[in-house]
Amino acid sequence: MKTAVFALCFLCATVALGQVGASISSQVAAVNFDSHDAVAAQHSMGFEKNLLETSVGNTWAHGERPLWEVAPVSHPTPLGDSARLLKQAHASAKKAEFVWNN
Repeated sequence: MKTAVFALCFLCATVALGQVGASISSQVAAVNFDSHDAVAAQHSMGFEKNLLETSVGNTWAHGERPLWEVAPVSHPTPLGDSARLLKQAHASAKKAEFVWNN
């Protein structure tokens, strides 16, 4: 196992040194942005385009009703009220008559 780990570390070190040697010998070219053709410049804005070309407006079919008219109205019980009801039910529940101790 130690031999395999050593071989893996030796291989990785060899590859890393190979990359360092290749980058040192290559020429580094500096980029000059001032003379670049695609440098940002001020120009006029593009033409206006309507994104909603095909839509005519709101269309309503016969018999369609909004959801708030037909949906059932739900009034959820607050958590505090639920806790009070459970506490009252627990207090009024039948208690054990005998306590068994071993």
